[in-house]
Amino acid sequence: MPVGRTHFLDTGGQEALVDDLEDETGRRDRGRRSRGRRDNASAPPRRGRTGANRGRRRAVLVVVMVFLLALVGGVGYVGARMTGLLESSKDYDNVAGTADVVVDIPENSTLQDFGQILADDDVVGSVKAFLDAAGGQAMSGGLYKLRTQIPATRAVEMLTDGTAHRVGRVVIPEGLQLDSKQGIDGKTTPGIFQMIADATAVTINGQREGVSVEQLEQAAAQGSPDELGIPEWARAVSAELAGDHRRIEGLIAPGTWESVDPRQSASEILKSLITQSTRRFEQWGLLTDNGSGLTPYQSLVAASVVEREVAQAGDYAKVARVILNRLAKDQRLEMDSTANYTAEVTNIDVFGDAYKADNKWNTYRNKGLPATPIGAVGQRALDATEHPAVGQWLYFVTIDRTGTTLFADTYEQHRVNRDRACQNKLLQTGCG
Repeated sequence: MPVGRTHFLDTGGQEALVDDLEDETGRRDRGRRSRGRRDNASAPPRRGRTGANRGRRRAVLVVVMVFLLALVGGVGYVGARMTGLLESSKDYDNVAGTADVVVDIPENSTLQDFGQILADDDVVGSVKAFLDAAGGQAMSGGLYKLRTQIPATRAVEMLTDGTAHRVGRVVIPEGLQLDSKQGIDGKTTPGIFQMIADATAVTINGQREGVSVEQLEQAAAQGSPDELGIPEWARAVSAELAGDHRRIEGLIAPGTWESVDPRQSASEILKSLITQSTRRFEQWGLLTDNGSGLTPYQSLVAASVVEREVAQAGDYAKVARVILNRLAKDQRLEMDSTANYTAEVTNIDVFGDAYKADNKWNTYRNKGLPATPIGAVGQRALDATEHPAVGQWLYFVTIDRTGTTLFADTYEQHRVNRDRACQNKLLQTGCG
């Protein structure tokens, strides 16, 4: 008999009744179970969970779209900036402008740099207006006296018309002294101080700017080493000659100085020039590539004598060797250039008071090097002093006006060479 079913045998038809009751009970049980999990085909859609998912997807889509729009907009903005589409093209129309202004353009500036500086200083209305007016022209950095609020075309004209609007540009030739010197022909050669004074002389809105020769001399004589930017290797002599402006002689290198600022004091101008010159000297090997056996300062002094004595480029290293040979023998240098340094009138043929002058620079009177350099030292003279030619020469003399110079080991040979200079009437003193 199957398990789970009860049979009543004593009454006919009772077993069927029990089966019917069991069937009914099973249907009720299946009904209860089916209410817990409805048939998918007949059940209505479950709106709660599906709606939430769709909402979340919609929100994510919105965020992504906003991000993409922002990204595209940002890229477009940057691109527009780079191509100048969003730049202002504002320009002024008053050619006379409104006020004077000194503008400092660093060397190696691009036209974009020019435009930005001019716009920042209110010289032009916009960078774009300046670039359009410039049309790709090459321009030099430096200090310029311009006007504020002028048309960009006028600004370009002022920046490209030579030196008419340049301020503070000083070109120092090799061998030039701090002080102006008069030649035997009566002409005066402006010294470094005079050049600085001339370059910084500018009137800004009715107010005169710049420094005078006297102000430069006073600053050079009385300024502290720190105030003047004197390098460590030159400070001992600077201290010994305190009160004498010539203590900074030779510390300003030759070359073109584009931005000597008239708005600065004399001390500030000198410090700027000396500091930049020190870097040049050291780049030229003054501290690291010196085969002369001299200290850095002595090398600069010796090179300054070479600079003033040499007439032709091929003689630099030979004149340097003569100086070093004489120093090694404790023999006076007897160089005309050292006597001329303090003379009122410069003369290739030194005689009289200049020859006998009792000062720290006259090497006819004193042994050793002069107290300071005797002029601005260029790279060729410094290189020659640091790497002198090989030879036993002790004498040299220039024999003609083309600069031909003869060298000799002995005084006897030197006398012969000197006679040739006398014959050519280049020299008169000591000629038979």
